[in-house]
Parts: sequence; C-alpha cells; structure tokens
Amino acid sequence: MALGSHSLVVTATDIDGKSTSVRSDFLKVTDLGFVAPLPDESFYMPFDGDNANRFAYRADKATVVGIPGFEANGWQKEAYKGAENSYLELPTAGLLGDEFSAAFWYKVNPTPDRAGMLVIGATPDNRNQGIRLFREGNATEQRIKLNVGTGGGETWNDGDVLDATSAEWVHIAFTISASKTTIYFNGVEKRAADLPAKIDWTGCDVATIASGGETFSYWNHKSDLSLMDELRFFNKALTQAEIASIMADVPDELDSETLYMSFNGNYMPQMVATTVGVPSYAEDSKYREAYKGAENAYLEVPTAGLLSDEFSAAFWYKVNPTPDRAGMLVIGATPDNRNQGIRLFREGNATEQRIKLNVGTGSSDAWNDGDVLDATSAEWVHIAVTISASKSTIYFNGVEKRTADLPAKIDWTGCDVATIASGGETFSYWGHESDLSLMDEMRFFNKALSQAEIKAIYDSEL
Repeated sequence: MALGSHSLVVTATDIDGKSTSVRSDFLKVTDLGFVAPLPDESFYMPFDGDNANRFAYRADKATVVGIPGFEANGWQKEAYKGAENSYLELPTAGLLGDEFSAAFWYKVNPTPDRAGMLVIGATPDNRNQGIRLFREGNATEQRIKLNVGTGGGETWNDGDVLDATSAEWVHIAFTISASKTTIYFNGVEKRAADLPAKIDWTGCDVATIASGGETFSYWNHKSDLSLMDELRFFNKALTQAEIASIMADVPDELDSETLYMSFNGNYMPQMVATTVGVPSYAEDSKYREAYKGAENAYLEVPTAGLLSDEFSAAFWYKVNPTPDRAGMLVIGATPDNRNQGIRLFREGNATEQRIKLNVGTGSSDAWNDGDVLDATSAEWVHIAVTISASKSTIYFNGVEKRTADLPAKIDWTGCDVATIASGGETFSYWGHESDLSLMDEMRFFNKALSQAEIKAIYDSEL
C-alpha cells in the first residue's frame, strides 16, 4: 500500500438487496505502520535513505550542512546521526502557525555537553522570535529545555532530564498553544510553562535540525551528535492522546517479535499450541476475543525459536483474584528448582494481586517483586516483562514498576515448553496452578524491549 491518505469502505448487502456501508479513513505515514489521521501534520522526515533528496518528502528538500550520517539501527529503519559542524536546514514556508508541535524519537549522545536540537529563529541578537529546543548537562544526565519568543520577550520551559547513560530511544514531543508550552517524554507530560503572549514567527524562515545553527549557536549550543528519527511538525498544539497515537506508529510485527497470540478464533494462528483442560474464549476482550482461564486448564507452546539471551513478553490482563494465586507465564525445566527459565505469577487476595517474576540463572534464581494490581477493578491492564543480561523489569500500562538485578544471564537449559495461564508441570507448587483471569494479545520478543517500545505497543493496542 502506498504512503498517504486512504479510505476503507465495507458494504454489506442483505438478501433483499438492502445495503449499508461503513467508511474508515486512515493515513499510512511510514513503510512499517499506521497511525490515526492527523491532518494538522505539516512535515515528516523519516531519515530513511542515503542522500539529501531522501531526507524529506517535501518538494523543497532540506539543505545538508557539513557531513551528518545515517545510523542503520534507527527507531524505524535508519536514523539521522549527528556530526561536528553538521546539521540540516529546512525552509519553514507552510509549516508555522499560531500553534505548533514537534515530535521525534531521540537517543542522546551527551558529548558535547550541550547542543541545539531544533531551532527556528530569526536572529542571534535575541530570542524574541521562534523556538529553541536544546539540551544541557553532563555525561550522566541531559536536561531538555525549550525557549519561545513572543515578540516583546521570551519564555522558558525547563523540561526534564534524560538518562544520558541509557542506550534507549526516547520519544520527545513539545507543544505550543496560545497560552502555554508543554514538553513530553514517551507520551508523558514532564513540564508545562505559561506563555505571556502567542509565539512570534517574524523572520523565522529556516528550521535548523540538530544544531543551534545561525541563530542559537551561542552558549555553545552547536551541533548535536545524537541520533534522531521520525521527525514530525504540526500546525496545532497536539493533545496528549494525539502524541500517544504518534508513538504508536510502530510495525505491526516488530523485528524482535517471535510469537503473537491474538486469541481470536484459535489460540495460535501460526504455531500449534496444546490445550490442556477446557479453557474458553471471552467476548470481554481488548480486541475481538480473549483467553478465559478455567480450573485445571492452560496452554502449552513449544519454545523452539522463541528463546535467547534476552527476552520480553507483553499481554493484556484482566485479573480474577480467585484462586488467590496462579501461574501466568511459565517457561521452566523442572519442578525440582527454579534455576532455569522464568515464572511470572500472581499472589494476593480478593482486593489486590501482586505480579512477580522469577528468573533462573543456571546455578540459582533471582526475584522481581513487581507491583500490585487492584483486583476489584474491572479494567484491563497491559503487563510487560523484560529480561536483559543484567536485569529484569516489570511494566504496567507502559510504566516501569520495578527493576531487579540478575547475577548472571538467563539460563534456558531444558526449557522446551511455555505454559500460559498456569504454573503447569514445573511451577504448580505453592498453589500456582491455573489462572482464571482474562488474557489477550500476547507477544514474545527475543530482546529486552525498551520502555519506549513497550509504551508504543501499549498505545497502539488501546
């Protein structure tokens, strides 16, 4: 399907010839995924390609200053990679209005300790026109700030701090309305600041990407050597929900995804799961149907091709606190100990259930005590676990709840079967038997997903 706007029309006709139609409009904005229509988007730069003519889809292409490069492992495909004395310049005709927003994926390089990120200015003499998004800090943390010119003066938004030691991508967005500016990280509002007047764009003819450029290189806000991907401009102040939908523009199947169970119509569309007992389907689901647990019932999936030194799992979950404990996802080798594989399970009572994770590291095991779900709520919760070589992390609804160190990497020796919705053959002791809860949209990955990736999956499935 080509990039751009599309419409899908479904028409149903009954035996009497009467028909009805339903129309859905959508915008395909990348080669990898879909995002809800955002008609106020004025500019999109995917950074996929190897020359200036592929930097942007506008007719008036970006001007490349210096020698920036491409990073093969971008958020989607390739990414912009900054270099000294290098940046991009873009004419702003048609891009600016009384409201403005920008959003992009960013992997910070704290060297140098400050840089311009996105600057649309008029003159280096003052900051009374346009915008200046920039970073300042040190080798361990970098603060993202925004300065906005309002004609007779300027205003500041001190944003928030990025962990400069992390190798994770972060989604950064900022919005400018007639009365305030707001900065978001990974779809979460970090700081809002009042504007005394609306933004003034007088003389702001050029947008500078990845540097302070001609109008804001003082205070050493020069070229940014960080990675940037999927840059978008909008001629309105986006809502938080719209920012979340942009973050959700991810591949339908991530490169690292090894298994997907939709629980729609059959339990495993591409691989064969063994059904133990009599579980069922529920129409109360996140999408179409969901797995509904039953006593002495669960699923078993062969793990061939699913396991690696890193691992993640994500799914939607509506807890049933009866019984008061159960296995949720178990990939084990033996009931004799917990030195191999993983055990995700719940324990608690009728009002709250704690989600915990146990990981085998060969000669021992490690625990992550997770966090508590409200067992009286009828809400679906997105649960994700990630396991890297050094730590495990549990997330609820895209938010990190607890991280625990691992003494060694995970050991999968003898872990030939994944058990879903029960402790199964290897972890039914301590009463961790079948889970009667609802489960939907289960995915496995052969890497430790970043929080940004988990948040994007969560947002895309809301």
